[in-house]
Amino acid sequence: MKLLIMSDTHLPKRGQDLPAQVWDGVAEADVVFHAGDWVLESLLDKLERRAKRVVGVWGNNDGPGLRRRLPEVARLELEGLRIAMTHETGASDGREKRCDKAYPDTDLLIFGHSHIPWDTLTPGGLRLLNPGSPTDRRKQPDHTYLTAVAENGALHDVVLHRI
Repeated sequence: MKLLIMSDTHLPKRGQDLPAQVWDGVAEADVVFHAGDWVLESLLDKLERRAKRVVGVWGNNDGPGLRRRLPEVARLELEGLRIAMTHETGASDGREKRCDKAYPDTDLLIFGHSHIPWDTLTPGGLRLLNPGSPTDRRKQPDHTYLTAVAENGALHDVVLHRI
């Protein structure tokens, strides 16, 4: 199962639309994840029309419309992989231990907020992924998003795409 993972699009402040490369990835993905800070509710509408499946959460910059439609934390299982997604996980110091405690029955935690790509494994074996942002790189050298494959209870072929 092909996954596309993004966060922190901040439309229309940081762009009018997603980059074409991301839309191409959306067309190829079985599931598109967005870890919050959409800002425009119309982006959720557009993704729902174009993607096979969308899983999203709201972020600190998302208004009441997105908060009514999306959870703060999403949990699902794909191909035997237990996934959770939230916008914020707190400071980078101590993140692995906090997430192990907060998400004990999870194999993969997707998060956003910092706009900084992140890929680590916690002491408890939880994979933490932050895709950065495809539209607001802040102090990062590139705009980014992730693709991966979920299969037989495992995540593989994780690729950080730089735009």
